[in-house]
Amino acid sequence: MAQITVLSPVGELQSAKLTIPALPPKLEGLTVGFLDNAKHNFDHLADGIGRVLTEQFGVKRIVHRKKANSSSAAAPEIVASMAKECDLVFAGSAD
Repeated sequence: MAQITVLSPVGELQSAKLTIPALPPKLEGLTVGFLDNAKHNFDHLADGIGRVLTEQFGVKRIVHRKKANSSSAAAPEIVASMAKECDLVFAGSAD
């Protein structure tokens, strides 16, 4: 007689607690990053917002990094460098 093994597609439920840091109370003197997902026109949007943040809110520096393409995650080295350089990062999309 043949033996049949039945596998359950239900995985184990795992939960993790994530602490999200509070937003800074002001932007003055901070470095703000934009993670560009490589969609058309996001660079124009980030440039415009960066200019407003610098001129009106006193942001010290703008960092703009671009992913390889819109359908994949950012390379670990991009994420690491932005985490090191920036006080606040916006990830965005545009068309």
